[in-house]
Amino acid sequence: MRRLVSDTLVIAERNLVRLPRAPDLLLAFTVQPIMFVLLFVFVFGGAISTPGYDYVDFLIPGIIVQNIAFGGFVTALGLNEDLHKGLIDRFRSLPMARPAVLAGRTLSDVVTNSLSVFVLVVTGLIIGFSFSTSVGEILAGFGILLLFGYAFSWVFAWLGLLVSSPEAANSVGFIAVFPLTFISSAFVPVGSMPEALQWFAEINPFTVVVDAMRALWVGAPAGNYVWGAVAWSIAILVVFAPLAVARYRRAAGGR
Repeated sequence: MRRLVSDTLVIAERNLVRLPRAPDLLLAFTVQPIMFVLLFVFVFGGAISTPGYDYVDFLIPGIIVQNIAFGGFVTALGLNEDLHKGLIDRFRSLPMARPAVLAGRTLSDVVTNSLSVFVLVVTGLIIGFSFSTSVGEILAGFGILLLFGYAFSWVFAWLGLLVSSPEAANSVGFIAVFPLTFISSAFVPVGSMPEALQWFAEINPFTVVVDAMRALWVGAPAGNYVWGAVAWSIAILVVFAPLAVARYRRAAGGR
């Protein structure tokens, strides 16, 4: 266990040290989220009705949840690149815990997701977003965000090991996750959608997590959303972490 922890931290550090040398990734964690917030608030905000809330208060929890899920793209691209460049084989030849490669990747996502959340919250506060709940509820919201982002990192880890190239990982991940984020309550009220889409949006994990964030940050009715967000995050983690580990063993062992 001690070796697993230490090796995981080493792999996570390796992934984070690369970031300053990859300006495009830093842009994805900083400038791109800001651009999305400003576009939605000032371009679409006036056309979208959100009864009981200013659109910026409605939007910020939703766009943060979307961004936190897409943060796992770095894991998908990185794992696929490492696999096809033979780096995974080199890791296997070292005296290190094998699960550390995946665990380190997903752990580094927690750090980069934290950076994205910080950037988005600061941007939101500047353009008018405000918290309407207690400090404890606000911190609980941050915890749910990071848990959900960590769970989705394992989804992207599995996708990254499943496809044939980094480009394919990017395309498949986008196709799989993008519709989920938009057919949810992230950007518009579910009630404004056609009835068939409403049914899907209401059970969509993104809707559950976004509504939990609104309950914890802006005082929206909580219902079962907070516990539902935790349950969805754990369920995604329980399903996709073993899938990613199994795929990693097959992909690395078969090379």
